[in-house]
Amino acid sequence: MKTIKWGIIGAGRIAATFATALKAIDDVTLVAIASRDLERAKEFAERFHIEKAYGNYKELVEDFEIDVIYIATPHSEHKANAILCITNGKAVLCEKPFTVNRQEAQFLIDLAKEHNVFLMEAMWTKFLPVTQVVKNWIKDKRIGEVNHVNINMSYKTKFDINSRLFNPDTAGGALLDIGVYPITYVIHLLNKLPDQVVSSAIIGESHVDEQNAIIFRYTEDILATLNLSISAEIGNEAIIIGDKGKIVIPTFWKAESAELFDEDGNLFETISIPFKCNGYEFEAEEVNRCLREGRKESEENPLSDTLNIIKVMDDIRADWGLKYPQEGI
Repeated sequence: MKTIKWGIIGAGRIAATFATALKAIDDVTLVAIASRDLERAKEFAERFHIEKAYGNYKELVEDFEIDVIYIATPHSEHKANAILCITNGKAVLCEKPFTVNRQEAQFLIDLAKEHNVFLMEAMWTKFLPVTQVVKNWIKDKRIGEVNHVNINMSYKTKFDINSRLFNPDTAGGALLDIGVYPITYVIHLLNKLPDQVVSSAIIGESHVDEQNAIIFRYTEDILATLNLSISAEIGNEAIIIGDKGKIVIPTFWKAESAELFDEDGNLFETISIPFKCNGYEFEAEEVNRCLREGRKESEENPLSDTLNIIKVMDDIRADWGLKYPQEGI
């Protein structure tokens, strides 16, 4: 089997998580890490036994050994970083949210087609085995007809204008940072975009959304309520309710288990599928598979899904009047 050779742009926490996953996969080599701070890149390389450490991104994308690059930088940097990779002929796995808005996403997709390279958003939740089981439970009508989905996702963070979470210049806020998870999850499980979206947000002194609530309405008489916060702890559970039972997924975005209840509230099935490493290995394996098969896009996580979800988030932000500085007037 062909060994896939990876590079990583960005040496932060999520890059470390992904590097850990790559190290647990067979027939993969993590060749290089790049950071704008060479010392930080060297420390990262030493920690993960990576051969090459670069103090700028250009050197990494010009490394002839590398097949694919994982972009692990702040949201606002994704477009520029991806352009650099794509125009140098490198396949790309870009952290979520893929870009700040749909216009940027479409630009990258068109560029990848022009340069004939693979491109995918790193929506790892889609590839979790438990997510696949839950989707099959819904498809097989294990809870009858779905009529409601409720998802909470949150963490409480002390306000810090220097943090990327609260900084408009880095496209901060709850929607882009964590909202992409439940929005993607609902659309993925129901196989359909919402017919109507209603939302409200608390725009804090940071000038980004620190809390928000989103309602999806479907013509099939399904409601989905999504509650998001980076300033209050409101839980991280997904519940899918049908007319014959419900499914409960604790910490849905990194789920290793799910519970199936009957219409009387009795638990009658539990699924538990522990990660092989940390959960990021599943999306990495999908990229590896696609590259070995010569694919330029994943059929499991197509770029059309990425565009649709970013469009939903664009429309939500437009309702709030929230624009980031890089988006202009």
